[in-house]
Amino acid sequence: MDLAHVRYIVNDVGEAIPFYTTHLGFTLEMHPAPGFAMLSRGVLRLYLNQPGVGGAGQAMPDGTMPAPGGWNRMQFQVPDLEETVAALRSAGAQFRNELVQGVGGKQILLEDPSGNLIELFEPAQPAQ
Repeated sequence: MDLAHVRYIVNDVGEAIPFYTTHLGFTLEMHPAPGFAMLSRGVLRLYLNQPGVGGAGQAMPDGTMPAPGGWNRMQFQVPDLEETVAALRSAGAQFRNELVQGVGGKQILLEDPSGNLIELFEPAQPAQ
């Protein structure tokens, strides 16, 4: 089985783990240190690193620290976007925008506790 690997920089690994496991169906594979965890969902491995903590959290040679946020994102397809958004909102999740309708379907940008984006997408139904 081929695996896809994604690394997100998060402010607090301990806060990010329940967000991904509770709301997005990830499984915690390992959390060997406070600044690192590996989660999985199907063929996706998500590595969470905290700035200033070894490995991917280390400063660059010029002193720049890794930081969460930005516009890159993972996309997850959901069968009913409105229902998914309502459940996440009731659980206190934060969104960067409101639902957007396009020719390919609907989407919204969910933020993890550190501001990293997850695109939730419901494909358009083919015309009958």
